Amino acid sequence: MHIVILVLVEVLIVIGLSRLVGLAFRSIKQPLVIGEIVAGIMLGPSLFGLIAPHAAVTLFPPETIPYLNVLSQVGLIFFMFLIGLELNPKYLGGQLEIAILTSHVSILVPFSLGTLLAVVLYPLVSNGTVSFTAFALFLGAAMSITAFPVLARIITENNLQGTRLGTLALTCAAVDDVTAWCLLAIAIAVARNGSIDQQAVLTILASLLYIGFMFTVGRWFLKRLATYHRRTGRLSQFVLAGIYMAVVASALITELIGIHLIFGAFLLGAAMPKNADLVRELAIKTEDFVLIFLLPIFFAYSGLRTQIGLLNRPELWLLCGLVLGVAIAGKYIGTYVAARVGGVNKREASALGWLMNTRGLTELIVLNIGLELGVISPLLFTMLVIMALVTTFMTSPLLEWTYPKKLIRLDVVEPDSEAETVTEVTAGESYVRPYRILVPVANPSTQKGLLQLAVAISLNYRQPTIVNPLSLIEFEEDYGFESTPIEVDRLITQRQQQLEEVINTLEPPTIRSHLHPIVGISSNVARETAQIAKNEQADLILVGWHRPAFSTNRLGGRVGQILSTAPVDVAVFVDRGGERLENLLVPYSANTHDDLALILALRLLLNRDTCMLQILRVVSENQVKDELSYELHTMMGQLPTSVSDRIEIKTIEAPEPIQAVVTASETVDLTIAGTSRAWGIERQTLGRYTDQLAIQCRSSLLITRRYSQVTSHLASVLSEVNPQSPALR
Repeated sequence: MHIVILVLVEVLIVIGLSRLVGLAFRSIKQPLVIGEIVAGIMLGPSLFGLIAPHAAVTLFPPETIPYLNVLSQVGLIFFMFLIGLELNPKYLGGQLEIAILTSHVSILVPFSLGTLLAVVLYPLVSNGTVSFTAFALFLGAAMSITAFPVLARIITENNLQGTRLGTLALTCAAVDDVTAWCLLAIAIAVARNGSIDQQAVLTILASLLYIGFMFTVGRWFLKRLATYHRRTGRLSQFVLAGIYMAVVASALITELIGIHLIFGAFLLGAAMPKNADLVRELAIKTEDFVLIFLLPIFFAYSGLRTQIGLLNRPELWLLCGLVLGVAIAGKYIGTYVAARVGGVNKREASALGWLMNTRGLTELIVLNIGLELGVISPLLFTMLVIMALVTTFMTSPLLEWTYPKKLIRLDVVEPDSEAETVTEVTAGESYVRPYRILVPVANPSTQKGLLQLAVAISLNYRQPTIVNPLSLIEFEEDYGFESTPIEVDRLITQRQQQLEEVINTLEPPTIRSHLHPIVGISSNVARETAQIAKNEQADLILVGWHRPAFSTNRLGGRVGQILSTAPVDVAVFVDRGGERLENLLVPYSANTHDDLALILALRLLLNRDTCMLQILRVVSENQVKDELSYELHTMMGQLPTSVSDRIEIKTIEAPEPIQAVVTASETVDLTIAGTSRAWGIERQTLGRYTDQLAIQCRSSLLITRRYSQVTSHLASVLSEVNPQSPALR
């Protein structure tokens, strides 16, 4: 019983540390899985065993390791089933001829370099009990691996799934995955038999027969399962039990054949009919327990066998660097040259080379098999683990360097309707940069008012206008089923349809052509919103009010992050449900954020002939009355009489400015207030004054934060209204 309790304590620590380190790596734009692998290494002799050896032995004694091994093997079986389940033939639909050439060359080159490297490494780091043939085959296979699950998530996180590069990379990785697993199966068969003898050949033939059986008889039976699911619409516990039994049985068969447990599980997943609903339900029901509970145990088990301390001499680190260099060069050069021969341009070929270098979790699985079979020594195992981590870690930054996100939208395989709209507006005239509002939309069904306000602020028929409803789908995990490219495409299409449905309800119909949705995937919505605003040269970000679930700051969370990081003006809309915009109120205290509030109010006034504006200046007794800024004085002077007649400037004395504004808001449709330093602004919040106003204001509320004094939301409009006046900047 003592051992069981100790194993449960180990599992508790492993899961907690994996989540924490994984989240830390996500914060630096790295895949979660890399952090979880690092967490496993931290628990082993490389860190925990180094700084607290007695505590490490007490917490992870040798007698508990077999228990962790059993749990990790169960986790691997079901994870490989999930990989096979995700390996959809749709990935093989894009640029197949180029992809087959590229993927096979990207395997052949590193495989060849790996076998040559084996000549150097075999006498130095081999344990001496394994044949050179098995050693060379295994090292070549390890160098050839591309981690399809991690690569697919990097593609979706960078919104590459709709680009030429993304579709080519997915096709290459899918072909690569199948080919590499076949090579590994041959390497395992040879390793278990010592050489390419009669028994090894029989093992390979038996494996081929079983593959044929699974994709004929097995697939026929599984298609009946898909038919049953279409009829019933759900997976019952009885049917799910049958599928899990089949996974374990298939794994046992491949183990008896003489390759490895994981191949049987992978084969069953690959043979499963790719009925979208069936795959989605099966993956979602399976993956949470596997990814959250079982896989971290595998990482910890691998970490306990990773001993970075074995690299205790400079020449061993040089060998490690050689392994890393061969792995990177083999994959990159093979992929780049093949892609260029296939007609891919230099930038995309280079980006593809870095993507195919992703090894991640798949490499770790291969390395554990090699260590378990005795093909590689603990020293070489450690070197290859370092190689797997470095090659995966470098993928995202090198991809961003080679193929920046600002170029991704140019590569999307769809027409750019925005360019056509702007061209129509400006045809025959000197070009005027369109006024652009970016509108982050988390829930299209509840944020129609936000889009209506954006249109009201932007649209005046004197200046080209673009409103971009921006909907970014954020995933907490990077290798859950929901973040696979095919599922992401489904979710993006679904979100686009939801946005189009809301846009089609806006009146009058003529305004709808000015709204151009942007839908994508992001690991950090606030950061991505700021980047898109910069790339699209937005004049304003208009965001809906959101109250964080675990914070006392009523306007913090994602809204606070956008306010802190966005390099453009930001306005936060608290929607009280009213659709009228006839009466506006601007509490004014002469700071830069209030200036933006007044500028947006004047823009609404110019755009809507029936709109009235009250500028409310609240002062305490004996306080000097603030004057309008010079910029606003100039702008007010430019206003035509038909506009200035609809403005009332009102000054009142009151000890509590907030209550005075709340009282005045009872008779208006929209209050526009700046984030005022006079009433207290804090980092990543709108301040005490505006926090309270968001709760107490009787009308809808727009809270503004100005980023730059240079930006003008009125210059182009005023120059059209009054051509005699110079345009202000």
